[in-house]
Amino acid sequence: MAKKHRKNKKNKKRSLLKKYRLLILNNETFEEQINFKISPLNVVIILGVSALLTVIFTTLLIAFTPLKEYIPGQSSTELRKEATALIYKTDSLENVLNQNEVYFKSIQRVLVGDTITEEKQKDTIKTENIPEEKVDFSPSEEDLKLRKEVEQKEKYNVLNPALDKSDYKLFSPARGSITQNYDPKHQHFGVDLSLSEKTPIKATADGTVIFSEWSAETGYVVILEHRHGLISVYKHNSSLTKQQGQHVKEGEVIAMSGNTGELTTGPHLHFELWKNGNPVDPTEFLEFE
Repeated sequence: MAKKHRKNKKNKKRSLLKKYRLLILNNETFEEQINFKISPLNVVIILGVSALLTVIFTTLLIAFTPLKEYIPGQSSTELRKEATALIYKTDSLENVLNQNEVYFKSIQRVLVGDTITEEKQKDTIKTENIPEEKVDFSPSEEDLKLRKEVEQKEKYNVLNPALDKSDYKLFSPARGSITQNYDPKHQHFGVDLSLSEKTPIKATADGTVIFSEWSAETGYVVILEHRHGLISVYKHNSSLTKQQGQHVKEGEVIAMSGNTGELTTGPHLHFELWKNGNPVDPTEFLEFE
């Protein structure tokens, strides 16, 4: 049995090394075209080498060409950088949009005439068992004197406590008699000046036009943004001479007075001053007559 097994191994080896002649003939003339010898071992070697070269070529092709980007889970360094940059850009754009939304809401409040209301947050701490202490909050004479001194100093400085009046010079938009004063209790956040038709309306200070459009209630309206969060509003004009985005100088004509809009009974100018979303009395800083 052992001898037969050895003979079978020898026969297999011989069969692998046995030469065969491969002929390629012409189908019509049966003329011999190609003639070469080949053994089964040569076929195995050729196939193995071909497979190895194919694997190596495919690996190099994927590793050093953009084809690897099409493989799921694989991406180039440049694509990662671009994706990261887009993420940061998207985040910054969201912040800009949020800021613009807050800004536009403040402009909308100025147009509509709404003031900022501070919401009081309820404390979640239970104080049922805490005894109440009676404290006298009435000011002393020294406190009253100090308050009067501060009020006199800050009377003309409500626009910005950190500024002097000399740092915030305002120019009267027009000269005329005041027909209705500043009255926030009745939602009148400015003053009405009686003017003849098409009187030049001038900018109260240097600033940028942030609104120059028509509104149903107040007609042609122009709004200027000045330094330190100050906004001036000019309503019921017959025409506007400045467009949104333009920069204007103090005393420059920005509109012509008129009688436009639903909330008007005659030619006049409705003038408002707003600071950080809250209205201020224009007569404390300007003389109109």
